[in-house]
Amino acid sequence: MRKILITGSSGTIGTRLGEKLLDSRYQIVGVDWKRNKWVKTLERKTIHIDLRNKDLVLKKLPKNVDIIIHLAANARVYELVENPDLAKDNIITTYNILEYARINKIKNIIFASSRETYGNTKKIKHKEGDVRIENCESPYSASKISGEALVHSYHKCFGINYVIVRFSNVYGIYDESDRVVPLFIRKAKRNESLMVFGKDKILDFTYIDDAVDGVIRVIKKFNFVKNNTFNIATGKGTKILYVAKLIKKFLNSRSKIII
Repeated sequence: MRKILITGSSGTIGTRLGEKLLDSRYQIVGVDWKRNKWVKTLERKTIHIDLRNKDLVLKKLPKNVDIIIHLAANARVYELVENPDLAKDNIITTYNILEYARINKIKNIIFASSRETYGNTKKIKHKEGDVRIENCESPYSASKISGEALVHSYHKCFGINYVIVRFSNVYGIYDESDRVVPLFIRKAKRNESLMVFGKDKILDFTYIDDAVDGVIRVIKKFNFVKNNTFNIATGKGTKILYVAKLIKKFLNSRSKIII
């Protein structure tokens, strides 16, 4: 597969993935409504459109693509609770990308989903088959379950091959968001208090290069692993309290940790 289209190419994962793929034999096309301020080479290869606009998607995106990597999404869980329209945007953009693939006979797509599809259950580890709609507890997780359902339907109706990758709390370079790791780093540098909601709360934190490596492996082995779903994570839970202590230690911070 030579030509790859990456939606959300100016985001954290999209930027790092695009950067890695630019160093390989692949031809990259980025798609985002934001400018990429980190990687100028990727920015020059990026088409800036609103993926909610189906007409623009069909008009502006290239017709001859070997594989689509659909990363673009509103991904902050709490923000989508405050404003569920952002979840609706996720569903619309996924639908528009699948329509773009169907109309242009693009037969391969990688869809970025999330550990949030599992909800909060009593289980510590989840297998890919553990997703249940009754465990869906936020508009964000609903948008990702909906996206997965759309991907499955386009496979069965129109023969579009897919791989669904479920990311888990990706952290690392190019992340200026208020996710817990960059948020704690900023606060610790200013010696501000670090708020931990639940001393026993555990998450599977995944370093960005590991997440990107997982996607690249899927690209390389797509014909062997197609039409499957994979968790892209470490498989190991880490307490948020431990993360706060670690960041405080590394930065020699005087921040207080408040449970």
